[in-house]
Amino acid sequence: MKLIPIYPLLLTGLISALLGACSKSGGENETKKPNANQSRVKRGTNGETIVTLDAQAQERIGLKAANPAAAQWQPEIRGYGRVLDPAPLAALMADLVQAHVATETSQREFERLKTLAEQNNASVRALQAAEAAAKRDQVLVESLRTKLALGWGKAILERDDPPAFVRSLANGEHTLVRVDLPAGESLKSPPSAARLVSVGDGEHSITADFFDSTPSVDPQTQGAGFLFLIAGKPSAFSPNAAVTGYVKVPGDSLNGVTVSRDAVIRYEGKTWVYLQTGDNEFTRREVPLDYPAENGWFVPSGVTGKDRVIVDGVQTILSTELSSGGFLSGERE
Repeated sequence: MKLIPIYPLLLTGLISALLGACSKSGGENETKKPNANQSRVKRGTNGETIVTLDAQAQERIGLKAANPAAAQWQPEIRGYGRVLDPAPLAALMADLVQAHVATETSQREFERLKTLAEQNNASVRALQAAEAAAKRDQVLVESLRTKLALGWGKAILERDDPPAFVRSLANGEHTLVRVDLPAGESLKSPPSAARLVSVGDGEHSITADFFDSTPSVDPQTQGAGFLFLIAGKPSAFSPNAAVTGYVKVPGDSLNGVTVSRDAVIRYEGKTWVYLQTGDNEFTRREVPLDYPAENGWFVPSGVTGKDRVIVDGVQTILSTELSSGGFLSGERE
């Protein structure tokens, strides 16, 4: 029987084993190599997600942080309403003005005939006809005034010059807005003002002065209604435009901060800001946006004046966090 040399076989097996081990080791190293974005995201001691960006990355994306300004917030009740169309009011006021002119004319005619009748220069019949015309015109004036008061409130008629005021509404010098409170909400005294937010521009509010209480309740809301007056005619406040009104009510003010609009991001139906918690560390925090302010949002909780809120580069931080893979937990909010 022919013998096969054993040493060459052993040498071949040893080489194959070494090559296999090297290949396996290389594969494991590639598997264990961390993703660049994953290495920038970690969990904090309280379970929060922390994004790490070095100084060069911060400079490259133009990242900026600022302390939010302290602010106070007067209690409010949210209501809903619309911008009133001044055209029907202008037509009604025109009828009232004409009725006033007719009343003055017929009253002067009655007084003239009354004087003539005392001098026996006018018939009784003519005097009676003039008196009836004067009374008829006066009844029409009172009827139109009542119609205006029932539809638009008494405050318009109490102005120094009601026709001039209505013209200012028609010309866009002023805007009248109706706000109805939810059913069950009531105020012991009329409000002083309200913040009005147009549906077409939900991030900006306009301060409006209280004008009058509505003479009737809205059949749908069944809540108290108020009229508010805006100086001028803002672009988003066209006639019949829907508005949200925050009616100011007496009570203790809320303390908080004003957060810039640029600092707020929306994700998964929630609103967030990023806080700088270290030189290179940033964490995301949910904030409520219930109180729109002139330069952003009033936030009563979750953020303080000592926090460093990111105002530029927010979207880049969020993108870094998202690309890490489910916020390290396999799930997203």
